[in-house]
Amino acid sequence: MKVIAINGSPRKNWNTATLLEHALKGAESRGAKTELIHLYDLDYKGCISCFACKRVDAQNGICTMKDDLKNVLEKIEEADVLIFGSPIYFGDVTGEMRSFLERLFFQYLVYDENYSASCQKKTATAFMYTMNVDEQQMKMLGYDSSIFSNMETQLQRFFGYTESLCAFDTYQFDDYSKYVSTAFNAEEKARKREEEFPNDCAKAFEMGARFAEKPKVI
Repeated sequence: MKVIAINGSPRKNWNTATLLEHALKGAESRGAKTELIHLYDLDYKGCISCFACKRVDAQNGICTMKDDLKNVLEKIEEADVLIFGSPIYFGDVTGEMRSFLERLFFQYLVYDENYSASCQKKTATAFMYTMNVDEQQMKMLGYDSSIFSNMETQLQRFFGYTESLCAFDTYQFDDYSKYVSTAFNAEEKARKREEEFPNDCAKAFEMGARFAEKPKVI
């Protein structure tokens, strides 16, 4: 069992990465081999519309660009479980995550009459989101119907089964007094960091363990 987590946050030790690490620990508790990949460590671009993956003679329709994503995409081909994570910036996942997903999804999209998917196997997936807004604000902004629903649709289309996990109103700084941040209640942020974020981490651990034990690939 191979579980790969993709961190789309520029921070390696903060909210998104922490959730992914707990998910991997959960998978490891069930005997899975795991790997955490930080997209901001890599040098790559989004899809450049070369259409090499759409050629009649293309090998399995895999992206042919030779940059730092090449090795990542090859590893994904061998994975049993994929767990993605990103903070929400300006109403969407990060630019690095978006560019990565362009490359990941487009290579599998077939331009036949059904716009079918060329994935060689089904892979259980999950997406973990972190954000500054609370759950009520998230719904008011329409994240659930725009970002999360669309992502689930794409992941189901290309890989099969997927789940989402959201961490709301997350902690941004070690010391709010050092930043212009009157939009936030620092004490309330700290309370949620101490009391609620551990619950999110526990959910991530449980998800990783459950996926590694019996991944769903319907």
